[in-house]
Amino acid sequence: MINRWQWALACAVSSLLLLFCGLLVPAYLRAVDVNVIQRAGRDTPALTAQGLSLVNQQNLGTAWLFFQAAQAEGISGRENLGLAVTNAMRQHPDWLVWGNDSALKRLFGNDSPSPEPFTGFIVRQKNREAALDLLGASTSPTVQELLRCRTLTGTTLFTPSQSASGQAFDVAVTTCGLLVEEGRLTTGLGDNIFKLASAANRGGSSQPLEQVLMDLMALGRRFSWDQFVAFTGRVEDAGTLHVLADQVRDVGGQLPVLFSAVALSGKPAAVAKYVAHIPQTGLTDLGYSLRFGTGGVNELLARDQLLYRAGSRLHLGVDCSLRLPWLAFALKWLAYLSSGFLLAASLHFARPAVSSLERPLQVRGFHVVRESLFALGFLLVVLLLSEPFLAQDTRKEEYSFRLHVPTTGTVVLAGFARNHPNIMNNMILLTLLLFFVLQALIYIACLVKLAEIRRQNVTPRFKLRLLENEDHLFDAGLYLGFVGTIVSLILVSMGVIKFSLMAAYSSTSFGIIFVCVFKIFNLRPACRRLLLESEAEAAGPATPTLVTPS
Repeated sequence: MINRWQWALACAVSSLLLLFCGLLVPAYLRAVDVNVIQRAGRDTPALTAQGLSLVNQQNLGTAWLFFQAAQAEGISGRENLGLAVTNAMRQHPDWLVWGNDSALKRLFGNDSPSPEPFTGFIVRQKNREAALDLLGASTSPTVQELLRCRTLTGTTLFTPSQSASGQAFDVAVTTCGLLVEEGRLTTGLGDNIFKLASAANRGGSSQPLEQVLMDLMALGRRFSWDQFVAFTGRVEDAGTLHVLADQVRDVGGQLPVLFSAVALSGKPAAVAKYVAHIPQTGLTDLGYSLRFGTGGVNELLARDQLLYRAGSRLHLGVDCSLRLPWLAFALKWLAYLSSGFLLAASLHFARPAVSSLERPLQVRGFHVVRESLFALGFLLVVLLLSEPFLAQDTRKEEYSFRLHVPTTGTVVLAGFARNHPNIMNNMILLTLLLFFVLQALIYIACLVKLAEIRRQNVTPRFKLRLLENEDHLFDAGLYLGFVGTIVSLILVSMGVIKFSLMAAYSSTSFGIIFVCVFKIFNLRPACRRLLLESEAEAAGPATPTLVTPS
């Protein structure tokens, strides 16, 4: 007896240790731990260090937004960056507008040394005419195609350039032309614009080109030239540009965070995808990742997951979670499984020894199968309780895009928000999966009990009586199904979860299905075989009959 209790205690302590170790591994299904992001950002350029470098490169507008993001996120070194930006602004106010673009400085002179969004600057007639004169002498085919678009009369989103309110189209063409002429766009986006402009000039639809121009105007309304160039300089396609323009319009006070994430990572497409994929907290998570420099932001973008910031300071396997996340998952789940198995083994050893009457019913090895099933259920419960954001819905949102140009006085509507009803969300899918797995575990437990009874060292008639005694176990799937449905409806009535008939009644449905399958395809054939064996045993061996020939 003492030996059994020692084994029980050893298994229980080992189970708790394995559970604790598993909880400390920062690997999750739908989130990335902040410790992993911090480790990824080690020895990579920090936001404030990059901001100081931008000040030295005369890109003061970009450095100013870096400073605002650093202030909003409380990043260390922000005081030095703020001091450097302030001193540079006093000595070189034009750096805040034009950055290190000496060509545009010479073109426009000191017309607007104070910080001003570029669209507000170029909309003035004198500045627009100076820019158009520069573009008219350009040798770039893309610039020439854009200028020919000013003769279009069948525009969709803008009014034609020749009309009384055609200033907006001229501003858009001029803005795009300057970006191309100064070599500020990527090859991919530049080629895309050339193809769209050529198609519009040759009788095709001008709407795709107008959408690109409108997106550029939307960005120009919020950034100075230096910031404008830094934000759009690595955009590879028109689709990414459109998504970023929508996000810039809607971020409000978090604009410095979005800008810094794009400029620091150099991956505008990944930033646009991340914010669109996680609309509720994406910008907040990106802002927090800015604390860990370029490596932290890039790791968060690569994972494309929610940022879990409640992680403990005590953790295990951070390097493994960073470099080999699949291995970290395997070790974490193996620790949970082993913990559940040892906990079940502890309960097995803690049970009193069986009596002499029950010894014929003991079958070697079946307790290991039961402990394995318990371990699987234990794994499921721990995952449900420990996994962050497991049921959080991260549906993509569609934006409506409106642009207000000062000279037009009207609002141009370029898209409509459409809300598509979604009958399946993460909470419903998780509920269905939970009920299915629980019913599957009960089904396997019933199969194990059926196999155990068939192998017990008793008569077939006695095995039939034992099967009758297990009726409640074999109907456990139905009981659990009813309980799951009732609990779901109660939680709905309390407002804890949203109402879903599919989720509520799936518990009972799965219970009926699994119990029917077990009783029809497993229990019924086993009982039939035992009945035949018991009848054959009761009849005894057949007695040969001697037939006398007549």
